[in-house]
Amino acid sequence: MSQPSALSPQSRTDALQALVATADHGGELDVLVVGGGVVGAGTALDAVTRGLSTGLIEQRDFASGTSSRSSKLIHGGLRYLEMFDFGLVREALEERGLLLTRLAPHLVRPVPFLYPLHKTLERPYVGAGLVLYDAMAMAGKYDMGVPKHKHLFRRQVARIAPDLKTEELTGAIRYYDCQVDDARLVMTIARTAATHGAHVATRTKVIGFVREGERVVGVRAIDLETGREFEVRARVVVNAAGVWTDEIQEMVGGRGSLNVQASKGIHLVVPRDRIRSEAGFITKTEKSVLFVIPWGRHWIIGTTDTAWDLDKAHPAASKADIDYLLTHVNKILREPLDHDDVEGVYAGLRPLLKGESEPTSRISREHTVVTPVPGLVMIAGGKLTTYRVMARDAIEAAAHSLKTTVNLTVRDSITDRVPLVGADGFETRSNQRVLLARRSGLHVARIDHLLGRYGDLVDEVLALLAERPELRMPLEGAEDHLAAEVVYAVTHEGAQHLDDVLTRRTRISIEMFDRGVATAPTVAALMGGELGWDDARIAEEVDHYLRRVEAERQSQAKLTDQEADEARVQVKDIV
Repeated sequence: MSQPSALSPQSRTDALQALVATADHGGELDVLVVGGGVVGAGTALDAVTRGLSTGLIEQRDFASGTSSRSSKLIHGGLRYLEMFDFGLVREALEERGLLLTRLAPHLVRPVPFLYPLHKTLERPYVGAGLVLYDAMAMAGKYDMGVPKHKHLFRRQVARIAPDLKTEELTGAIRYYDCQVDDARLVMTIARTAATHGAHVATRTKVIGFVREGERVVGVRAIDLETGREFEVRARVVVNAAGVWTDEIQEMVGGRGSLNVQASKGIHLVVPRDRIRSEAGFITKTEKSVLFVIPWGRHWIIGTTDTAWDLDKAHPAASKADIDYLLTHVNKILREPLDHDDVEGVYAGLRPLLKGESEPTSRISREHTVVTPVPGLVMIAGGKLTTYRVMARDAIEAAAHSLKTTVNLTVRDSITDRVPLVGADGFETRSNQRVLLARRSGLHVARIDHLLGRYGDLVDEVLALLAERPELRMPLEGAEDHLAAEVVYAVTHEGAQHLDDVLTRRTRISIEMFDRGVATAPTVAALMGGELGWDDARIAEEVDHYLRRVEAERQSQAKLTDQEADEARVQVKDIV
């Protein structure tokens, strides 16, 4: 593999120059992807590794929408077995094994779950489902990568999860799925695409389409950092804008081939010591599935599943949403949780393909690819786990268009054999963790933390520490992270604003009780040193972040979606 490209400020400038140059005669791209979530980043990677000249533009930051606000699970979707969505489950389990064992072993890791059994008759029913779940995983093309499920009786459950109300159970079944830091996964996919030659630019918004007759031949865009407008020419434009699909359809003339319903899901983050358990939990509620997911020194509790038709950029969690999750999780816990236990809250929108009259909790997570007008491919639906399949299908549709219009034969997808940056030497570096700790002077636990974020790119971070020893200091107010991680986020991971680092390159915004308020000035100063910010600009970034946190806190005290939305939208994006 070629040396990983840095998503640096200079690389963004270079990408924009390359995109602007496409407006010159004969300089058009083969594929331009609109949307920097997991599907957009995956689509850019699929296209560029097939040999197509590729661009990717995103109006905000990588994963700033749905793709940073998920349950952070790479899973088959146990609930879809009950909906008889066997094809979706089999596909997702195959992708789970591929990500865990080949594509992103540094980012994806197994996590155990308990499925509590309240009645004796549940055991054969749930057990049969998990036999099928494991069988599908083992029958796939790739290694299963996780242990098989195991039946547990009440006494065993009490040992594993002392804070679970075991007296009301007949036992449980333990099974395994996987988890990932979703925002880092997306950024890593985008960086991998850039490494292979894709032109990647964030904070670049589509404001219209360029047409020649009926055909789409590019987009009009604006660089939100400078206000400069320009055209990008491409033989095929792939729209992967998720919940913004309808807005893109309106831009192209209102021909709505896809009907996307935004469904809001919220999650709570609580300290790990509030629930004593060696495994997560999954249980059904009357409306959705409740997950309690181990997440480092925290638990993630989710999720809700309700229709949302308010501000799409910043969906807001209401007090009613939070109460709903606390009420349901407390039904299975000995020591109830309350609002004071909640460290962080985040809300995201799922782009669901809408049925005629189905509630959002019943709408399928399967995806659809359409070509509403020549030169434009649109993809919507799907789930985090199956991003690679969605990307492949989108480029298959683009390939068909390229074949019929310019007689260009496109090679088959190879993304099942293209590890993400950081994956190649991860096992080697993991085996060398004690040696790396000794050489760098860091604690082994700190090396483990860095390996789980960067994989074999840990070498770049350690080189930065050797070059600039002052970056070895833990961040004040967020001691899990080193100052070097902030600098690296700017120089190698495309972070341009304080929000990008506190909310997506790290998870300080949801993992600290103060949501990153204490560390914000330090992080902004470190970023400013790399981006050339003056004192006024640093103060502006910090002020915006503090106002954003306060707006979120206010929204989470409101009873209804409408009130929560009104409180949250008071603070707009800084760009």
